[in-house]
Amino acid sequence: MPVKFKDQEFYLISDVCRMTGVSRSTLWRWTKSGILQDAAKRDRRGWRLFTAADVVKIDDEAHRIK
Repeated sequence: MPVKFKDQEFYLISDVCRMTGVSRSTLWRWTKSGILQDAAKRDRRGWRLFTAADVVKIDDEAHRIK
């Protein structure tokens, strides 16, 4: 379920994982290795917030063919 903030929708990591079929550990690994940039936004708890564009990038990486 997206979180709305200032007319923009953000997704929590659990939403992103469910939408793209990528596990949390894979997202962390891709972020640490530089394949993906870390989420630019965080909520007051420090949880990462992903935009729809971020979700598309993650999905593209998940379905990339070498």
